[in-house]
Amino acid sequence: MTAPIEAIMTSVAPTTAVAPLEMGDVSGAAAAAGPNEAFAAKLGGALENLQATQSKADDLAVQAATGTLQDVHDYTIASTEAALATQLTVALRNKAVEAFNEIMRMPA
Repeated sequence: MTAPIEAIMTSVAPTTAVAPLEMGDVSGAAAAAGPNEAFAAKLGGALENLQATQSKADDLAVQAATGTLQDVHDYTIASTEAALATQLTVALRNKAVEAFNEIMRMPA
């Protein structure tokens, strides 16, 4: 499952300090907590990174609209990164819902 994620992350040159999500890297309180809490912390961090990426793209869009943006390529790259991150998040959500529904169909 990580191969497609790594392919997406390496195909787009990152312009922000947002690091790709690595499932093996658990630190702080999440390391002391159980696997459920560690997963929840990683999921929350990934969603915060998505929000930060979208916020950066929104800020650059406003700068482009007002004419204060120095390089239009910055907005194009940020917009593409935000779109890819959103598509990846939606795809993961859809797979999770599909897996949950499949589990719920299993006989007891």
